[in-house]
Amino acid sequence: MDDERLMQAIAAREDDLVALTQALIRIPTLNPPGRNYLEICESLAERLRGSGFAVELVRAHGAPADSDKYPRWNLVARREGGRPGECVHFNSHHDVVETGHGWTVDPFGGELRDGRVYGRGACDMKGGLAASIIAAEAFLEVHPDFAGAIEISATADEESGGYGGVAYLAELGHFDPERVQHVIIPEPLNKDRICLGHRGVWWAEIETHGRIAHGSMPFLGDCAVRHMGAVLAEMEDTLFPLLAGKRTAMPVVPDGARASTLNINAIHGGEPVQEEGYTGLPAPCVPDRCRITIDRRFLIEEDIAEVKAEITAMMERVRARRPGFVYEVRDLFEVQPTMTERDAPVVTTVAAAIERVLHRQADFVVSPGTYDQKHIDRIGRLKNCIAYGPGILDLAHQPDEWVGVQDMLDSAKVMALTLAELLVRNGAAQS
Repeated sequence: MDDERLMQAIAAREDDLVALTQALIRIPTLNPPGRNYLEICESLAERLRGSGFAVELVRAHGAPADSDKYPRWNLVARREGGRPGECVHFNSHHDVVETGHGWTVDPFGGELRDGRVYGRGACDMKGGLAASIIAAEAFLEVHPDFAGAIEISATADEESGGYGGVAYLAELGHFDPERVQHVIIPEPLNKDRICLGHRGVWWAEIETHGRIAHGSMPFLGDCAVRHMGAVLAEMEDTLFPLLAGKRTAMPVVPDGARASTLNINAIHGGEPVQEEGYTGLPAPCVPDRCRITIDRRFLIEEDIAEVKAEITAMMERVRARRPGFVYEVRDLFEVQPTMTERDAPVVTTVAAAIERVLHRQADFVVSPGTYDQKHIDRIGRLKNCIAYGPGILDLAHQPDEWVGVQDMLDSAKVMALTLAELLVRNGAAQS
């Protein structure tokens, strides 16, 4: 009976859910550079205080990109229950990526049309943030005397690594397993999917060296771009086939991401690109530097040392064939793969709630790219963490991004049933 009341309480909040999602979209929290972070945190703080949450605003002083002009603000809200028990934490990032071109609606208008709310961040992931708030508020109405605690966070910079957000909070102990036992990240993985984790990532910069000379006498120099061309050819001949042959048992989606992958993010050789509007010709010089940035995504079965050794071996093969070949490989960023066990409490509880709401079994997936679970796992040492939320992943970062109203309602029901199971039924069993 209480579960039916909970479902009805969420259904009755449909207009509120839409309005909250629209309000969040209309705050353009663009990253980079990190605009309006304080504004969105203050707006959420006002709402959550009204629902009885104790609210803390945390600036990530000293984190990457934090500055007085663009401070990295985070919100953490906590509502204590009437008796001891476990804590369920909903974590959403509030930053969004640039809009890009090709929109047919206002990217920050929050337009409601045909059961969809449009705007940058609608899907990734302000719709999920709104759904988690509605779920918590409906739960508090039906179960005011619950056990344990509910936390809701809105955090910075997930789109650029999360170091000014979840990583900073984890360093402060906000995800210590002694104070938080279950974490749900409402990323847009589709409302019938539970995301258990993600592949690993290693970003690096490879630079080839040469010798500058006059472009009319290139034989007096040594072209770093030609050296990099040999590197790219070696990648095509040996490295890409090697990676394509590696497959994981992780349920990564889409299927192509079940192999190891490498993307060349950027390449630059020679003199710097001139400012926009420059109308002159480039100088006639042999380039003495060429750089590429690589984005290597690796599997839980691979070791990071092995991943890096493959690049070193490739570079050494090129060096053995090219006189004067000099190179550097510089680490930029790395994250280990992570995957929560299928029998973890938060996994089984959310899976049961999905089946109850949607009348079908949950799919279990792993993300091809990383998200903030990496910091909760590695820094917070909290393994009982998943991503689950409304929205279609393919819409993230796209023009005319949208989130479905029914998807948000269904996801909110799943989240609320999860709270009821972990903080009411389990809480009663523990007390």
